[in-house]
Amino acid sequence: MSNRVARRIEQVQAPVIPIVGKMISDHPGTISLGQGIVHYPPPPSVFTRIQQPPENIHRYGDVCGDEVLLELIRQKLWEENRIECGHDARPIVTAGSNMGFLNAILAIADIGDEIILMSPYYFNHEMAITITGCRPVIVPTTEEYQLDLDAIRSALTERTRAIVTVSPNNPCGVIYPPSDLLAVGELCAARGIYHISDEAYEYFVYGANTHYSPASQATSAAHTISLFTLSKAFGMASWRVGYMVVPECLVMPIKKIQDTNLVCPPRISQLAATAAMERGYAWCQPYVGGLEKVRDQVLEHFHPLADLCHVPETQGAFYALLQLHSERPDMELVEALIRDFGVAVLPGSTFGVHNRCAIRVSFGALESDTVLEGIGRLTKGLKHLLKR
Repeated sequence: MSNRVARRIEQVQAPVIPIVGKMISDHPGTISLGQGIVHYPPPPSVFTRIQQPPENIHRYGDVCGDEVLLELIRQKLWEENRIECGHDARPIVTAGSNMGFLNAILAIADIGDEIILMSPYYFNHEMAITITGCRPVIVPTTEEYQLDLDAIRSALTERTRAIVTVSPNNPCGVIYPPSDLLAVGELCAARGIYHISDEAYEYFVYGANTHYSPASQATSAAHTISLFTLSKAFGMASWRVGYMVVPECLVMPIKKIQDTNLVCPPRISQLAATAAMERGYAWCQPYVGGLEKVRDQVLEHFHPLADLCHVPETQGAFYALLQLHSERPDMELVEALIRDFGVAVLPGSTFGVHNRCAIRVSFGALESDTVLEGIGRLTKGLKHLLKR
């Protein structure tokens, strides 16, 4: 019995990033189009600020976050997302939006309850639901990865506690139209469940697309949980700082969870986040513009592969999820691409794509020249491995 592992943990999928990372380290020179981070650093003011911290930085802070940062968050939410924080909705600083999601599931669901995810899903969401002893209910999307509202309605049961949306989307880069997100919110309100809206990629929108926050609806506060992070847009992945906006009824439950798990958000990270948010979207904008150009070039490189795969358009974030015309296991292709062609991608199965062979490509983590070299290796590899 001393070697016993909890059954719910044994059911959680192994984290794919370290697995693929080991393959990359075994094949030096591999270009990684796998991990979802940006290639640019935080604003210089972040480093200036942490070099002169206040004297009390080493002490515990408030469980919900320091007030200076919270005020900046409130201002940003109103000015950019049209989310009004007041008596009905409260912001809470978290150690990244992953912690925000786990906070939310622990606060709203009991063991055996159901959380609806769209396939493809963000794998850490599925893992968190399983870790908490809840059941992820996977609902398919359309061929272009858009929401299927009828399928969502059909998946609802008495045990459903939330519907999760991620827009702009990881892993496929689509953006859900406001009308569909409104429909999800109305469904949640009618059923007395929550809409968990993950908006980690809110700034990464391309062309005529725009970002929409479901919590901007005046009647949404009671059933909407919104998740945000500084990891992506501000290049602060390892700082582990984000925030969530929750209905007032969930503030005390989440205080209990964070006080137990974290005590308080790391104050040095909050100090860095304050400096980043003072710079705001103006810091991110030119980099997002650069990524849009890379997105255009990446999609252009995929056009000659039309007979080998289908690539739904990347409208936001910095991902493409390729639907490959192949019966081969996706992980087998990932291994072959690393071993024989020096390029790494992630298998679609880790994102819940099990009915077809798929791979996720990330074009955010590297400079454009390196990305395009990696895409060249990828297209060459796919032509060889999937040739008919």
